[in-house]
Parts: sequence; C-alpha cells; structure tokens
Amino acid sequence: MGDMTPPAAPSSASAPPTREAPSTRERLLDAAALLFYTVGVHVGVDALCQAAGVSKKSMYQLFGSKDELLAAALRRSIPGFLAKLIPENADSLSGSERIMSLFERVEGLVADPDFQGCAYVSVATGIKAPDHPARQVVLDFHDTLTEYFRAAAEDAGAADPLLLAHQLTMIYDGVGPRAVVHGGPTPGLAVETARTMLKTAGARAHDAADA
Repeated sequence: MGDMTPPAAPSSASAPPTREAPSTRERLLDAAALLFYTVGVHVGVDALCQAAGVSKKSMYQLFGSKDELLAAALRRSIPGFLAKLIPENADSLSGSERIMSLFERVEGLVADPDFQGCAYVSVATGIKAPDHPARQVVLDFHDTLTEYFRAAAEDAGAADPLLLAHQLTMIYDGVGPRAVVHGGPTPGLAVETARTMLKTAGARAHDAADA
C-alpha cells in the first residue's frame, strides 16, 4: 500500500506563499455558478448560502437579490467560457477555419459526461421575466458570439455575413439541448451543419475548412 506517513512540513524558507482564502463575494459567485448550472435557476437562497458558507445577510448586502447574484455569476463566467470556444490561434486562421474550430470545440464540450447544457441558453429558457438582470448577460454573451461569427463569415466571403452569423448562433444554441435530450454527444453533427451553412452562404472555396 505504500508509506502512509504524512510528509514533513516544508520549512518557512522553502514554503510557497500562502494563497489567500476566497472572499465572501467569490464564494457566493462560485456556489452560484455551480448550483445554477447543476440544479437550475430556481435553486433557493438557503441552498446558495449554505454552499458558499455565508449568511443570507451577507448575500443580500453584496448582491441585493438572488437575481443579481445569478447575473453576476454569469457575467464573471463569460471570458473563461469564450476561451473554451475560441481557439488561441484564431488570428492565424481563415474565417471558415475560425467557425469550424469553434464548433469542433463545442462538440468536445458536449461530449463531457458532466455536460448539462450551455449555462446561458439554460438561463434564458429558465427565466421568464423579460426584465431579469441575467437576461441582459445572456444577450451580451450571444452578441459576442454572433459578432465572432459575423467577422469570421465576412473574412470567409459569405454573401451575407450577418445573416450567416445569426444562423450559426442558432446552430450553437441547439447543440447543447440536443446533447442533453439524447444524453450524449453529437459526433460531427454541429460541425457538418456549420460546414453546410458555410457552403450555402457562399464562403470562398479556398477558405473552407475542407479545402
């Protein structure tokens, strides 16, 4: 089984700097991100505060309401999630390659056994109030994604880059729910659908991913 004796504590001279404990705000945002994704937008305040290890008073002092906490948690997650979708070398890729690479990454995300849908799509479908603060965050995410598609489609020579961008955003929105409904990945489906849309939109042949 091996030696179970705990290793000696490192000396103060060699010990790495102590990482600061997460703030109350960070703990609430972490708990909200997890529970809103795994449980849903209707998770209760008591459960959120218990998971974060903070009082309800602290939550209301920091965010004002559960709705504002949800919006803040979603907004904080956008840069990290976009980094999972957009390739690091995007600037060196052609327009069609940027689009195809994103959908390849999406297919990889939905193949994860822990995948439970896109958080932004889930929130949009779970919230009915049009003035809910999280809805604006969802719109901001979609606007960013659509603009990525529009710029790439323009570089690819699409006849109507904005129209294609909206169509590709709709494809993106449908991948997660399809994977959740069928309880599994969508091998190649999103990628091939995007490829078809590029060809239909008149993307330059030399700019297509299969060129």
